[in-house]
Amino acid sequence: MDKKVRSPLTGIRIVELTAMITGPLAGTMLADLGAEVVKVENPPEGDPFRSFRGGNYSPYFCTYNRNKKSVALNLKSEGGRAAFLKLVATADVLIENFRAGVMDRLGLGVSRLKEANPNLIICSITGFGETGPYAERPSYDAVGQALSGISGLMLGPEAQITGPSVVDNLTGMYASYAILGALFDRERTGEARTIQLNMLESAIAFISDPFANYTMAGVAPDPLMRVRASQSYALRCADGALLAIHMSSPTKFWIGVQKAFDRPDLGSDPRFEDRTGRLNNYEELAQELSKTAKTRDRPFWMDRLVENDVPHAPILTLQEVMDDPQVRYLETFAEIEHPVHGRQITIRRPVRYDGARADQPLNAAPDLGEHSKEVFGPLGYTDAAIAALRRGV
Repeated sequence: MDKKVRSPLTGIRIVELTAMITGPLAGTMLADLGAEVVKVENPPEGDPFRSFRGGNYSPYFCTYNRNKKSVALNLKSEGGRAAFLKLVATADVLIENFRAGVMDRLGLGVSRLKEANPNLIICSITGFGETGPYAERPSYDAVGQALSGISGLMLGPEAQITGPSVVDNLTGMYASYAILGALFDRERTGEARTIQLNMLESAIAFISDPFANYTMAGVAPDPLMRVRASQSYALRCADGALLAIHMSSPTKFWIGVQKAFDRPDLGSDPRFEDRTGRLNNYEELAQELSKTAKTRDRPFWMDRLVENDVPHAPILTLQEVMDDPQVRYLETFAEIEHPVHGRQITIRRPVRYDGARADQPLNAAPDLGEHSKEVFGPLGYTDAAIAALRRGV
């Protein structure tokens, strides 16, 4: 690759022994920065996310595994473990997201891995931590949301869990952040760290401000806690379309909303005349704004909000997001092609270096074992031996 568009992690090899979201997202984020990520999957099914919509190449799998190579290994077989250790010996980083203790039971604990490669950074992701009363329990996104307090801040009276994965994704982001720190530290000191993180603590860390408000100011948490403090509102307009406004703390945005909605009376209402009143009477103010929003269509209100410099946005469907002028200008989405599965739409990484993303690889997620020959051939394996590994021998 030309030096001008060299990816930041060019030359770094990461072995990923993960499934579902937390570990795969960490690997994808590092692959987006140019690392070579070799995903190790168990034959014959591979990552369970592959089959989430039938077949073996689901949209779920594709979005969390772009820019990777896939090899098939059965780590319960002697041959699979031996091949894995040979692969690990060539790597800079190993990411695994088994339950606590599984790697040790496979004979692939930290000491064995470090014996194979003393310079290996090992990142272990668990649900609740390596030890403790919940250590051996299974964990998924809804579990992490519930136990961390996130669900308690999001669930309304119907108590129905909705929305995308939150804890899975943010744990993967924390993992990539930890790995980058360990790579930098190894470059500086020569020491290869081991990293341990879990979904529970990642989720708690993600909502540090509600905990700070609760412990320092005695603010009782509830689903309106954040939107009340940030003065955020979702309003339905006359055409049925939804509009979001976010006034935050600057007084100028509150004045701008009064002008945009032609409601100067709100500013003189004793309930809303200062910020404390607007926080304490959040639901009453929401009703007043909603009453006015319903009198005109969304485009009318958006023009008025632009004129008065109020932070706002239409609440969009996914298709509307893809068609939005700013999203199109940013070239957020990209087309990629898999030789077997064809065209896909993927999301470019949000990070630019030197104002560009030309250094980001854009390769489709691999088929199970697609790169076994490419990866294990240079390690001395014959075609027949590689075929045996792919069968799980």
